[in-house]
Amino acid sequence: MADGAPVAAVPEDGPGLAEMALDGAARAVGTDLPRVLHGAPAAVLVIDLDTRSVVYANAAAMELTGDRVRLPVDIDDWGDAAGLTDLGGQRMSESRSPLSLVARGVPVAGEPVAVRDAARRGSTATTEQREASEGRLLWATGFGLAGVADDTPAAAAAAALERRALLVFLQLAGTEHADRRRLEVLRDRAVVATDMSFTITDPRQADDPLVWVNPSFTKLTGYSMDDVNGRNCRLLQGPNTDRGTVARITAALRRREPITEVLLNYRKDGTAFWNQVAITPVFDGAGELVNFVGVQNDVTERVMVEQERRAALAEAEQARSELRLLAEATTQMTGALDVADACARLAGALVPQLADLCAVDLLDRPGAGATQRLAVAGREGADEEALRELGELRDYRVGRGSDTGAVLGGADPVLMPELPERGADRYPDDPGAAAVYDRLRLKSVMVVPMRARGRVLGALTLATQQPYGRRYTSADLHLATDLAGRAGLTVDNARLYEVEHAAAATLQRSLLPAVPRIEGIRLAARYLVGVDGNQVGGDWYDALNLPDGAVGIAVGDVVGHDLRAAAAMGQLRAVLRSYAWDGAPPGLVLDRCDQLVQGLEMAAMATAVYARIEPADEDGVRLLRYANAGHPTPLLLQPDGKLVRLDEHRSPMIGAVPRLGRRAGDGREDAAVRMPPGSTLVLYTDGLTDAAGEDADERTELMERTVAGMPVGADAEDVVEQVLRVCTPTELRDDVALLAVRLDDRH
Repeated sequence: MADGAPVAAVPEDGPGLAEMALDGAARAVGTDLPRVLHGAPAAVLVIDLDTRSVVYANAAAMELTGDRVRLPVDIDDWGDAAGLTDLGGQRMSESRSPLSLVARGVPVAGEPVAVRDAARRGSTATTEQREASEGRLLWATGFGLAGVADDTPAAAAAAALERRALLVFLQLAGTEHADRRRLEVLRDRAVVATDMSFTITDPRQADDPLVWVNPSFTKLTGYSMDDVNGRNCRLLQGPNTDRGTVARITAALRRREPITEVLLNYRKDGTAFWNQVAITPVFDGAGELVNFVGVQNDVTERVMVEQERRAALAEAEQARSELRLLAEATTQMTGALDVADACARLAGALVPQLADLCAVDLLDRPGAGATQRLAVAGREGADEEALRELGELRDYRVGRGSDTGAVLGGADPVLMPELPERGADRYPDDPGAAAVYDRLRLKSVMVVPMRARGRVLGALTLATQQPYGRRYTSADLHLATDLAGRAGLTVDNARLYEVEHAAAATLQRSLLPAVPRIEGIRLAARYLVGVDGNQVGGDWYDALNLPDGAVGIAVGDVVGHDLRAAAAMGQLRAVLRSYAWDGAPPGLVLDRCDQLVQGLEMAAMATAVYARIEPADEDGVRLLRYANAGHPTPLLLQPDGKLVRLDEHRSPMIGAVPRLGRRAGDGREDAAVRMPPGSTLVLYTDGLTDAAGEDADERTELMERTVAGMPVGADAEDVVEQVLRVCTPTELRDDVALLAVRLDDRH
């Protein structure tokens, strides 16, 4: 034993087996080993394997325990006395410590341990307090003692000790190195313990195989380390793994760049899961690629939620698109002028939003009769012509065996998601139809009935074309059925409207007089039916030979555009004719009409012009006397081309002023103007001047310019035709009554 060695460094019974072994070992290497070990800066222990006890401790080791133990002592008791813990603060005696491994004869190299004052024997600190206390980091190393090759007693003792004892060094780490090592150890333990899957591959080997996986990888995939060691990560791929994603990962690895992707992978048992993979390259100090580190995370729930969200958004957008289409088609049909226009608007609204081709077939009678292809629409004009041709060739009538004929006969809607590519397969017995079919390149088709009030009115056919057309589904059929139902109501209403209009127009025309033949005067009249309301109104014109030789001329307009207005017009015209027949002046005739209208409540209000063309004098000049009750100003074109506006003594509309004409002096006054031979008088209603979206004054000026521009000697028929050609609005919303009166030239 070296001089100055503390008594506590050896057993109380003096130098024994350990000291003899140390002496023998020292002589074997030619040094004074006890002196070296005793003064070494590291803590050195000799452990008897048979008793698991410390039999020797140098000065540094004794410094750790102080006077709390006497040798020999149990290895765990010595650790508690020294305050040794693992890095988490757990006592060495309570964990699988390096000292315990050494005591079982297991060599240890560089295992980290900590020294914490709060963990020393006798301390009342709790586990939490021990874990929180600041400690010093030590490195533990243990190995067997080698014997010496001589026959001295020390050598014999060393040989015996070789089988029973190990030498342990506890070395204090430097601060910077200790902190770094502590972090490394904690990091390694975190990688192993985390719930996130980690993998390491070796790109220096062929096919970049896996060389390490943590337990979370096994938990995630079902593959153990033995299952995957030496194999590429593609073992997780399966039949539905996206090849594009795999290609992006492969390209990134080839470029040695980090990448994160989400792809469908498969566990060992074959179940699929969505895997978020983050792969990062690892380079050594020389910049050489040594590993790829992969982090895998099961994001199945997140992906499923995202897919459900996208599906919900797609469904919502599809619903909005369908509602927009329904609204647009309904609006288009509502603004139609007639049945044909409604069908054309429907077909145009559905192409290309829902179909590449659309055809509307109507029966001439609900539920029966001949079929007419009333409207077609397509992306190209040639396809529209071919679609009409196919309708003629196939003769889509009820009972003729076609799908369209069956639907027209009351059968359920037809959905054909995939049509044959060749016309010969579709129409094997009809070469003509097969040829047209080939030109149309049909891919998918729907045929749905157009119903209204329980009756089939027609069929709506929608088709897509090769190669990019959509494949119709039951959802498309549902939408098409809804559209066809709306179209059926529109068509039925339009047909009822046309029937009602025809009846009303017939009634109205029956109330208008035939233009009489009057000597010396040429008359021409026109009546145009507008499209507002029920397409009938209260406009009228009249011309009659009066008993006193004068000619009565009248044009009027009862407020309203319906059958009631047309009936009121007939009554008012009859009243005016009766008063005119008595020879009353124009102002008085209108006053009496006003009184009768208000008294009998024949009509709400009306405008009218009544004029008397008096017999000609010896020069052939006639006097024109007129009165105007709120009506557009008549125009007089004189033989010299001068246009005169007959706007004197204008008065309120008939029925507008309750007491007008009932007292002397407050009735309508007449105006008078001379009409030389060759003069032309033009009277009209406001259907020519009041047009939606246009200025009434500008249209009145257009009317006046047209009349003034008529050539000298123009016949009354020519005047009427020219006025209608130039002045009729593009969209006639109101009825028009037009009357031209021309005096013959004097010869």
